[in-house]
Amino acid sequence: MLRNNGLSLLLGLCALSLMAAFSVNAGSSSAQETAQRPISAKKLQLFGSSELRSRSAKSFAKWSHMWRRHNLPKTPDAQLTQTPKATVPTEICNSKSREACNREAWDKFIKEQQGLPLDQLLDSVNLYMNRSTYIVDPVNWGLPDYWATPDEFFLKDGDCEDYAISKYVTLKRLGVDINDMRLVILQDENLRAAHAILAVKFDGKYMILDNQVDAVLADTQILHYRPVYSINEGGWWLHHRKRFSSK
Repeated sequence: MLRNNGLSLLLGLCALSLMAAFSVNAGSSSAQETAQRPISAKKLQLFGSSELRSRSAKSFAKWSHMWRRHNLPKTPDAQLTQTPKATVPTEICNSKSREACNREAWDKFIKEQQGLPLDQLLDSVNLYMNRSTYIVDPVNWGLPDYWATPDEFFLKDGDCEDYAISKYVTLKRLGVDINDMRLVILQDENLRAAHAILAVKFDGKYMILDNQVDAVLADTQILHYRPVYSINEGGWWLHHRKRFSSK
């Protein structure tokens, strides 16, 4: 079930930006590098797709720029540092200090999740991030497509790839191997719109963390998603799968 009424319209806007980004990347030299070798049949096939991999993600500027911003030193918020942590007023989280306040809550959440089994981590992280409000980039940032860091997501909410990025970074902080995770840009064949989710390997399958659904499901349970490309810090994959519909 979709989280918001009219989300299909919002996803349509998301589709334009995500697919436009892919069309640029696919024509780049890195895209040409993907024509190297198919993934072994013994490996998992995300949404039943065949894959071509490239270890170079240089042409994915939004992904690279997001990591560059994320890795910048964090500047303490003056208003928040002047107030003892134990007595931070709730209204600060709704003001200019919202980012710092939410970052503190994020750090606390991560500490509370330490040591949990991976399946429980996936459930809790998906629910935690899905509390945020869905806002498309043209409204939120005045740009057709913007990939937000977790801090930016906490400050201004975001759209589909922003949820997935924040889940990726959270699980990375919790010790999940980045090689077991991918941000996936795909086509929702039901809504006929582009979408982004996080896929995480668990127990011999990919589990899908999706901002549209609070339940974490195996990719084999989702028949209307057709992956286009996926990416992590180790490289990116071009996917091919037959369309769900003939239209």
